[in-house]
Amino acid sequence: MTNSNTFQAEKINQHIVKWLLDYATNAKVKGFVVGISGGIDSALTSTLCAQTGLTTLCIEMPIHQAESHVNRANEHIDQLKNRFPNVFNERADLTPVFETFKAQVSTSENEALLNLSLANTRARLRMTTLYYFAGIHGLLVAGTGNKVEDFGVGFFTKYGDGGVDISPIADLVKSEVRLLAEFLEVPSSILKAKPTDGLFGDDRSDEDQIGANYDELEWAMTQMENGKTVADFSGREAVVFSIFKRLNFINQHKMNPIPVCEISKKTKYLSN
Repeated sequence: MTNSNTFQAEKINQHIVKWLLDYATNAKVKGFVVGISGGIDSALTSTLCAQTGLTTLCIEMPIHQAESHVNRANEHIDQLKNRFPNVFNERADLTPVFETFKAQVSTSENEALLNLSLANTRARLRMTTLYYFAGIHGLLVAGTGNKVEDFGVGFFTKYGDGGVDISPIADLVKSEVRLLAEFLEVPSSILKAKPTDGLFGDDRSDEDQIGANYDELEWAMTQMENGKTVADFSGREAVVFSIFKRLNFINQHKMNPIPVCEISKKTKYLSN
């Protein structure tokens, strides 16, 4: 996606930090807890939270995690603690918890569905862990999803990384996340790393799973917002647009409020 406008990183930075500070103050909480994955979204979110001056608790939650993810997560946490005295960290190794869970549930002969369910289970175990730490320390769980993930293709786990109290970067597309993260001096190893959800215990990227990279998805999101259809494109553009449209459609259940069965008073009560 091309954008000729100048990205106002400093202004956006100040806006988000003020929003976070105001929200936490009104909610009467001490600060924030952020799950640190070694990716750019969690690095940016935790840096923004740290800038508020409120307690920012960074939690590393490995589950058979790739070594590269762990190394990047630790590098970021160390850097953040050196920059901000209000940053603290905890490490909760969830691998034994995950293995215990697997031992207690039945499996499936459909390997693809089994692997996906287990990947989502990892995300939900992490959500539970974040809320545990938030509860005992009086903190809010800060979400790390960006706009393309949260409102474009629904690339997150329902009640996993989608289970948060606030979403400070959910109005930034991935290219904007990169620009703001660079402005805030997030470690270069994270800036250069391929985006990955880290839910499969290997180095597969988001692009490997989705079939398109974030620049392409941003482009498709803009085209769909402008009323375009797949018939307007050919070649790679048509492929990317189709991928975006399909994921946007099938993941609406994540982006929309939970369906509620509404019952009229006439159905509930017999009139006298």
